[in-house]
Amino acid sequence: MIRRATRLGVAATAAAAALSGCGFNGVSSIPLPGGPGLGSRPITVKIEFQNVLDLVPQSVVKVNDVSVGKVEKVDLAGGAGGWHALVTVKIRRDAKLPDNAVASVDQTSLLGEKYIALSPPPNEQPSANRLSSGDLIPLARTSRGTEIEEVLSAMSLLLNGGGIEQVSTITHELTAAMNGRESTIRSVLGRVDTFVGTLDRNRSAITRALDSIDRLTAKLSAERATIRDTIDKTGPALTVLNQNRADLTKMLTSLDKLSRTTTNVVNRSRDDLLANLKDLNVTIKNLNKAGDALPKNLEGLITFPFPATFNNVVKGDYGNVKLTVDLDFDSISQNLLGGTDLDPTLTGKQMASQLKVPNVALPQSPVGALPDANSGGGAKPSPTPTPTKKTSKGAGKPAALGDGGLGSLMMGGLS
Repeated sequence: MIRRATRLGVAATAAAAALSGCGFNGVSSIPLPGGPGLGSRPITVKIEFQNVLDLVPQSVVKVNDVSVGKVEKVDLAGGAGGWHALVTVKIRRDAKLPDNAVASVDQTSLLGEKYIALSPPPNEQPSANRLSSGDLIPLARTSRGTEIEEVLSAMSLLLNGGGIEQVSTITHELTAAMNGRESTIRSVLGRVDTFVGTLDRNRSAITRALDSIDRLTAKLSAERATIRDTIDKTGPALTVLNQNRADLTKMLTSLDKLSRTTTNVVNRSRDDLLANLKDLNVTIKNLNKAGDALPKNLEGLITFPFPATFNNVVKGDYGNVKLTVDLDFDSISQNLLGGTDLDPTLTGKQMASQLKVPNVALPQSPVGALPDANSGGGAKPSPTPTPTKKTSKGAGKPAALGDGGLGSLMMGGLS
């Protein structure tokens, strides 16, 4: 018995010495049975949390629900700027995580243990660098799950101090209000659905209209001073218009009558106007055909009867004049009398057919004419027969120009 007690004492002493030599920190420093294997060379990472709840050392670290490490220790860090938890974890080296990984404190079940979940960032591109020993995951990339205590507290607040009773009252009143009006409410809801659908289909047009209204409002705001000045000056103008309202009304009435009259005139003269426009079209076409000749001829009117080059006639003390004088009597008579009744180229028959005895009333009888015996001195002379020349056939013909001579011709064929 003494030997057995001695052995137990030695074993207890050796165990105490061994524990004191290893730095024993309590039960939390003892590895849990069945914990994750860390491999030969695990990496150490520090993670900052605003609140770690009841997370303790030796808790599991998971990636995609697979245990890859454990929590080494939980420390308090920070200072005057704010306190937060600093968790040191060890994870396997072959855990493929980027150095911008995110961490969260989750729970295995409703009342289960806490663990740390590591994952790539969900809202950004994962980094090409791997998470390595000594890296830090800051507060901006950490979070925690909701505790059952928080859920129960919120539910208690809702049930005790919330609006559950009011919801019951509102439901009862809505039931009483809608009783017997189901068809009407259904119709209203259908119309509201149609209205909302129309608004949804015209979202782009409504957005453009709102943008246009916004630009118009900005423009009006920028021109506010001008608009105010315009409104201030509009008052006196409206006063003047009010004072002259009767005259303006009369003017508008007269303008209405004028417009009706003008319309009537235009309708009645439409055919004549169209005919005049057609004739004017012909005139304009002919003027167009004249081309450059018309302006040149109009230039000649300024210097008529001299040509436009008349300024070249007199040069200093001498003149440039070229004259062609034709003193032939036939040419002179042709130039002066050509195309008239006295044209010498006309034969006797042609001239007699063109000449007519003038039938005029004279105050006294011309020379060589006898007054009418049945009338006084102021009576009209009786028509004198045209002298004729008898031919072999006895038919009367007008006397030729050479028969009576120029004196007979000028006396109207009287002798």
